[in-house]
Amino acid sequence: MAVNSYVTEGFPRMTKVLLLLGLLMTTLHLTDAQIGVCYGTLGDNLPPPEEVEELYSQNNIQRMRLYNPNPAALQALGSAGSNIQLMLGVPNDALQNIAASQGNANKWVETYVTNYTKVKFRYIAVGNEASLSSSLAQFLLPAMKNINNAISTAGLDNQIKVSTAFETGVLGTSYPPSVGSFQSEARSFLDPIISFLAENGAPLLVTIYPYFSYSGNSQDISLDYALFTANKVMVQDGQLEYRNLFDSMVDAVYSALEEAGGDSMDIVVSESGWPSAGGTGATLDNARIYNTNLIQHVKGGTPKRPAKAIETYVCHV
Repeated sequence: MAVNSYVTEGFPRMTKVLLLLGLLMTTLHLTDAQIGVCYGTLGDNLPPPEEVEELYSQNNIQRMRLYNPNPAALQALGSAGSNIQLMLGVPNDALQNIAASQGNANKWVETYVTNYTKVKFRYIAVGNEASLSSSLAQFLLPAMKNINNAISTAGLDNQIKVSTAFETGVLGTSYPPSVGSFQSEARSFLDPIISFLAENGAPLLVTIYPYFSYSGNSQDISLDYALFTANKVMVQDGQLEYRNLFDSMVDAVYSALEEAGGDSMDIVVSESGWPSAGGTGATLDNARIYNTNLIQHVKGGTPKRPAKAIETYVCHV
């Protein structure tokens, strides 16, 4: 679930993009290559892609997630000679067509990837938060395989990894993190995807929003735990100690991956953020606190994988 749904209606999209960048600017000296920012291109009053690329570059934001293959945005990244690394999305409404034939996947890759030789593609995210109950579920893995074949045929498989993004709702158990597991009814859907990712050395993309866990259960989950501001251990899981909800959620997914045979896989947090309006605890100050602490925190990994920095994409809110 994207945090954008909690933004009040009528809040200008351009303002949201600039607001996020403004929130990040105070902490940009802390950033490194692990941090990216999501760039949504659907809506009214959007800034021109050239301005967005310039804002990223000026503020040393080295990674971008683009949900749809927007030609103007791709052109801006290519023509600027940008060093920004891109996660490019295959939208859900394209999955059936791409799954239908290898030729369709080849055409998609030619149109949106190989035609942009100066764009530094990092990932192709095939589908976004497709679920077992969705009519798209049957097309997800075939589409991923076809896109992966097309990337390999283009000689880009060492540069670009093909994955897909899930939300933490695919977990059946998430607490404590050490017993995290996927929903049993979803295993026939998820396990082949996890095997495909592991075989190709690709990470699993996961949206991690502590905000939704907090706002849905604020009586039991403290705001400090959700905002990275707790000054003590909040969850003791065996020998693992958790001071923030983000780590707990990420490690629950790692545990689920291990149970499903994805022991060697990495997780990329493809979306995270905090809303600035529209819900419990949704304030501009909390959004600033969360994003600031998130940027600093992901360099150090989680209790389960303390030596592994977490590649993370902050979502505009």
